[in-house]
Amino acid sequence: MKVKLFYREECGKCPPAKEACARLEERGIKVEYFDVDTVEGMAEAAFYEVAATPTAIVVDEGGKEVASWRGRAPDEEAVVKLQGRG
Repeated sequence: MKVKLFYREECGKCPPAKEACARLEERGIKVEYFDVDTVEGMAEAAFYEVAATPTAIVVDEGGKEVASWRGRAPDEEAVVKLQGRG
């Protein structure tokens, strides 16, 4: 499992989400960052139907969405529990 964080540089709510994801990485959880203002970021966001930033999506090994936080920072403890590390 891993977390995909969708953000924009001009998003006022995104810095706390990035900080939360950085703490998750410190705990050994893989995080992928996608700037939705780039072609790659927008394509990935379209695939997961991301309409707001920040959005954090936990996906399984097959890329299937397990949990998400749309328009807000992820709940770090919930992510840790999903990862089986809590």
